[in-house]
Amino acid sequence: MSATMPMTSIARRRLLQGTALALAAVPLAACGGGGGTKSGSGDVTTLKILDYYADDPDNGIFAETLEAAAKKVGVTIERETVNGTSLIQKVLQMSSSRTLPDLLMLDNPDLQQIAATGALTPLGDLGFKADGFIDGFVGAGTYDGELYGMGPCANTLGLYYNKDLLDAAGVAVPTTWDELKAAAKTLTSGDTYGIAFCAKASYEGSWQFLPFFWSAGADETDIATPEAASALQLWVDLVREGSASESVLNWSETELGEQFTSAKAAMVIDGPWLTTTFDKSDVNWAVAEIPVPAAGDTAVAPLGGELWTIPQTGDQAKQAKAMELLQALLDDDTVLDLNTTRFTIPTKEAVDAAYIEALPQMESLVTAVNNGRSRTAQLGEAWPKTAEALYNAIQSALTGKEEPLAALETAKSDFLS
Repeated sequence: MSATMPMTSIARRRLLQGTALALAAVPLAACGGGGGTKSGSGDVTTLKILDYYADDPDNGIFAETLEAAAKKVGVTIERETVNGTSLIQKVLQMSSSRTLPDLLMLDNPDLQQIAATGALTPLGDLGFKADGFIDGFVGAGTYDGELYGMGPCANTLGLYYNKDLLDAAGVAVPTTWDELKAAAKTLTSGDTYGIAFCAKASYEGSWQFLPFFWSAGADETDIATPEAASALQLWVDLVREGSASESVLNWSETELGEQFTSAKAAMVIDGPWLTTTFDKSDVNWAVAEIPVPAAGDTAVAPLGGELWTIPQTGDQAKQAKAMELLQALLDDDTVLDLNTTRFTIPTKEAVDAAYIEALPQMESLVTAVNNGRSRTAQLGEAWPKTAEALYNAIQSALTGKEEPLAALETAKSDFLS
């Protein structure tokens, strides 16, 4: 997931699952990168990079940042960008033709399945240590006990609210589920709903559900528990009571942003990738952590963001130089600059104070990221099936086909048995 919304299309995930099987049949450790000696001898002057920051402003921001990092380590870069939905297919093609890049960016939920094929180099083998990086992002970059990826920028979800609407209604920013239900009911008036969230039949819907699921004490190793059902019941109640539109079943996160900026939703669950959009609107907005079941509970939100990895190209010299480039991309100054420019959240706690000083409105999201969890930390490459089960259960419960616990039990049986 990037500073845009999480890349969660069903077609892309199914392609990834098929790709993992196809990649496993390719001798990836012997695949060559963009030329150079395989023995690791000689000077490295050029590195190839592949990422999916194809659109501005991210394209331009990372072009400048990567060029600066390359200059620092004494190389030139040959950078290729593709649309995010095309990245995994591109990796497959490059592995088959033995042209894997020297530095490869992956959406963090995808790392597990690519690492499982042997395509990536453990960063520890190249001298990298993850000291100072937040635990959740280390978990996102880890497969089978080895760290394969790290990145400078994270994102997550928060409760964005229209300060003027809350003030006019005399509503305090909710911190618990009961307060959220009461606030959403009070704020619902005319064509304005109290809250909007994404409950689509997609990985985006599962991603939005996770803060409620995890904060209730539910666990992805068993989705059909009373704790999980209580989180789903909250969403059902918000829709049944009319505090949230039935259209949450279809709205994307971008569409949630549109509901918010048009004052059709007083509160929305969304992420920092919409900060620029909100700033350009007439909405007097702020963001808080997502409410928890009861006062004193800790909010646990999912971590989004990209991981930079070093493929197994067989060229030791280039792999070592790629590690130098990655280290430059991860130094404190670069992490701070990237996140303040992109309104994403630092993956290094040492940068937090300077970041919050520059962007005080993002403080609640910094807390959320530092307490956040990787979607794949427990289940690894099995996570997509669980995500699919969750969004099917959400759809079933919100459309009234089944009550929450029954919907979760059905989804568990249908998708995880």
